[in-house]
Amino acid sequence: MILLRQDCLVFKKANGEGVPGSAKEFAVDVIGEALGMLDEEVVKNAAEAVLHYFKEELGRTSITIGEFSTALEETLRKLGYDIKSAKAKSASKDPGVLTRDLREIASQSGIGYELLFFSLLRDEVRDGLGRSPQILRFLGLRKCVKHLLGVKKWNGRCQTLSDQIVEYLRTCMEAEKEQASCSLLVF
Repeated sequence: MILLRQDCLVFKKANGEGVPGSAKEFAVDVIGEALGMLDEEVVKNAAEAVLHYFKEELGRTSITIGEFSTALEETLRKLGYDIKSAKAKSASKDPGVLTRDLREIASQSGIGYELLFFSLLRDEVRDGLGRSPQILRFLGLRKCVKHLLGVKKWNGRCQTLSDQIVEYLRTCMEAEKEQASCSLLVF
């Protein structure tokens, strides 16, 4: 096994191939053309924070590019920047529809960490409603549930957790939205 530099992770591509690289290199790929509009030092520090989170707090040495881009976008959003990857832009062509992937949120929390997942989910609802969409759409419920429970086949526990997630989203929507009329769509 080859040891990675401290500032590197193995980034898994969609085809399963792992590519070692620094967080800064992949941050440039994720942000793309918007990089010129951001402070380079802010992007560098945000990428290093995401790297630290995955390596030190989660103890991981490899992540998917999707996981990294989601975490980097969230970090930059919390710093006041409105960044979306090309994947996120293509997922929602309608400006009134804001789409979030439940599977990506679940992968940030890890297998068996439902409490962390629900906390991250609430943050996503808050962030989504802050953008005043007409529809807040959450995709990938089944995959999310199976990931959280660490199972391959759907079972009774999966159905229970699925129902809990939908009910939690409804509760968050009611608690967070004020006068705005926003619909919730989960599938």
